Amino acid sequence: MDKLIPVINKLQDVFNVIGTDIPLDLPQIVVVGSQSSGKSSVLEHIVGKDFLPRGSGIVTRRPLLLQLIHLPVDERRGGKNEVTEWGEFLHKPNEMFYDFDKIREEIERETDRVTGRNKGISPVPINLKIYSPNVLNLTLVDLPGITRIPVGDQPPDIERQIRSMIMKFIEKPSSIILAITAANTDASTSDALQIAREVDPEGQRTLGVLTKIDIMDKGTDALDMLMGRIIPLKLGFIGVVLRSQQDIQQRKTIRDALKSEAEFFSTHPIYRSIAGRLGTLFLAKTLNKILIQHIRDSLPDLKVKVNKMLSDTQGELHAYGDPLYDGKNSQGALLLQIITRFSANYRDAIDGKLTDLSINELYGGARINYIFTEVFGKCLDGINPTDGLTTNDIRTAIRNATGPKAALFVPEISFELLVKGQITRLEDPSLQCVEFVHEELGRIVSQLETQELIRFSNLRERVVEVVNNLLTKRKSPTKQMISNLVNIELAYVNTNHPDFVGGDGAITAILERMAKVQSGEKVEDQPGQKRPTTNNPAPALPPKAQAPPTKQTGQQPPQQQQQGNPGHSQGEGPQGQGFLNIFFGKGAQNEVKVSTTGGASASKQEVSRQQPQQSQQRPTSPRTNYPTGSQTGGDRRSEKLEQVPATIKPINTPTDKENFETELIKYLLISYFDIVRKNVRDMVPKSIMHFLINSSKDNIQNDLVAALYKEELFDELLAESPVIAQRRSQCKEMIEMLRKAHEILNEVRDFQV
Repeated sequence: MDKLIPVINKLQDVFNVIGTDIPLDLPQIVVVGSQSSGKSSVLEHIVGKDFLPRGSGIVTRRPLLLQLIHLPVDERRGGKNEVTEWGEFLHKPNEMFYDFDKIREEIERETDRVTGRNKGISPVPINLKIYSPNVLNLTLVDLPGITRIPVGDQPPDIERQIRSMIMKFIEKPSSIILAITAANTDASTSDALQIAREVDPEGQRTLGVLTKIDIMDKGTDALDMLMGRIIPLKLGFIGVVLRSQQDIQQRKTIRDALKSEAEFFSTHPIYRSIAGRLGTLFLAKTLNKILIQHIRDSLPDLKVKVNKMLSDTQGELHAYGDPLYDGKNSQGALLLQIITRFSANYRDAIDGKLTDLSINELYGGARINYIFTEVFGKCLDGINPTDGLTTNDIRTAIRNATGPKAALFVPEISFELLVKGQITRLEDPSLQCVEFVHEELGRIVSQLETQELIRFSNLRERVVEVVNNLLTKRKSPTKQMISNLVNIELAYVNTNHPDFVGGDGAITAILERMAKVQSGEKVEDQPGQKRPTTNNPAPALPPKAQAPPTKQTGQQPPQQQQQGNPGHSQGEGPQGQGFLNIFFGKGAQNEVKVSTTGGASASKQEVSRQQPQQSQQRPTSPRTNYPTGSQTGGDRRSEKLEQVPATIKPINTPTDKENFETELIKYLLISYFDIVRKNVRDMVPKSIMHFLINSSKDNIQNDLVAALYKEELFDELLAESPVIAQRRSQCKEMIEMLRKAHEILNEVRDFQV
């Protein structure tokens, strides 16, 4: 098991040799504490040597990756039998430092080289190995002490920077946190314990160390903290006694300090009961045991991660290809290969055949289908055939279509005029659908980031340009086809369509609907739409026309027999009577009064019944029924017509006949508009598929070859990006490191304690 820690040390060396971040979460112990907590003294006591810089303010300004390597007592190095311990820096390979004062000076010099001489900090670590028979195998990371007040060249946010650096190391689950806290301060406000709790709230991987136990105030002790009664940690707390500043100035050795520490705990009246698990030696053994156990638990996962990273990096390097070419033929073959692969990926993206399809969102052809069904289809379904048409608009169209004389039936030209106006509304959403699909195809092109195109930036720009030009060129005929579809529907209003309700069916349906309205029954909406809201209620069937009672008797005149009245059908009921009255204008409100010698007023029908053999006198309009010149004694006055308005609109109150005609037009319009809407909804996606999508799929490779496969463009198009060249070099280095890591991990065969 002692081989496990050197294995991790070798892995750290492999990845740090090129100055890159370690891609693996290697097990390590991270030392955290404030400036005055005694953090550096703890590390020196573990090593047994004075080798760390000392002074005021921030002394540790770069992470120190400290690897302690245990040597057998009888091993000798460097040809000097009396020397059995030394240090080595990764930035100075093959140079041994036997004098530990020189190690301190090199740490200061290397720190100043990166951070400057005025207290700056840097996250770039210093790697130091110490070989000694007096140490246990350990890997420790010493971090800058937590501070709040900047000094020297330190930025105002020095505390935030240090905390960010510490978090980068301790947030990894593979790190053991060694939280250093001074016992003569309030442990609840310890910076080390607070920051450790942020990433390890349960205290599963935090080991607490209490320093300065020997200088606590009289009458106080740290027993409750050491026993875990105040702040529980799974790994517990260990108390240590370090050298004071006076001891350091008097050059007291660490060996003597360790003896004083052991004597303090063994003779103290409170701590002597637990002295066996206190002190620096117990701390070093505990750290060694914890680290070995942690490495053993992490090693299988490390092997899996190394193998996966090696495979992924090799695949990435293969995608970048070989930077060398053997003449124009090789360049031409490579260019054709890239064009062919890109064209195939474009077609597969539309057809849904890509192997790396997302399961979180729609992509490619699925998005186009969404446009056809959810965007375009729902937009057309939401169009009301009578939107924008008021009752007065329909009445105006009917009157304009009749010319100077009133029509007996609804003119067909008014229906065509109105339905064509509504059909025109289908063109804009259809053309917008073309734009949406065109944008979606451009989106597909931009997302086809193959490794070959990433490798050659010039080629990628030209490929995108050629494909976008192809899509733009195919968009124009597509939109023209869509416009032609709408114009085709406008060119011929096919009232013989089998799905069209027709005039007879519309009249029957409206009459039945009117009868239900008059009887108070619930009326269903007209087919194809919600019931349109009009300015006037549905026309009610008028009662059967009757003459008013005579002035002399006050009774109704005898009714004329049906067979003698050619204007009514046999067995005429209210419905038939109302229909004819509506269409031929014989409703009660259309009666016109005539002047009689007796001063009595009678209806036109009454006059026709009472005097069937006499020629009926043409009724005089109320506006022109003025006294004649003889009646006024010969005086004549001139009358002038009112001016014709610039804009003439229908009267505000429509007649029953006009109400019926309006409802009839609406019913026919809805029926025919639904037919056209179905045609457009079906034909627009088909046209887009044929003229835009399938055409681009069929021509993309030919257009790319025609535009790009030119020998004079080979060098320009296949000029490799400097970023790709750099990335290829990094991949090669990473592959080499991962292979070494794989070999190192394979050295460990036995994982049992």
